Amino acid sequence: MKTFSALFASALLALPAAFAIGGVASADTYVRGYTRSNGTRVQGHYRSSPNSTVTDNWSYSGNTNPYTGERGSRSYSSY
Repeated sequence: MKTFSALFASALLALPAAFAIGGVASADTYVRGYTRSNGTRVQGHYRSSPNSTVTDNWSYSGNTNPYTGERGSRSYSSY
């Protein structure tokens, strides 16, 4: 019985940690569709999460957008 209690307690502590790590590791954000002021409709899409570096942005050379398969073409020197 002690073994089951110890296992349950460790699982109870490990689950929130796993969710916290998974949330941080996520690198994409969904942008909802919207209509621009000139009437153009922009379809909803995924983009990489904002941060302080361009090395993980899908539009930069060496990276590939996992949703479209499109390879990045922008260079880091233009940043």
